[in-house]
Amino acid sequence: MNYANGEAVKVGDIVGLDQDKPGVVVCSISDGVYTQSHPEAAWAYLKHGFIVDFPKYGLIHFDQAKADLKLIARAKASD
Repeated sequence: MNYANGEAVKVGDIVGLDQDKPGVVVCSISDGVYTQSHPEAAWAYLKHGFIVDFPKYGLIHFDQAKADLKLIARAKASD
């Protein structure tokens, strides 16, 4: 799954949508990557896409990245 600019969506990425405070990608269903707080058992039924947790909107499922969804910061590499 890619952002509109072609960069790959990664769990932990910080993204912006409209004027809301930045959100965090909490799982990538398409890539099979989930966090402990957003496990596969809860979201795999959606089949594809990714989920972002925004302070204002809450959890939003994107089946594809929208043009107004902007990558602000890349996920930090895990040790």
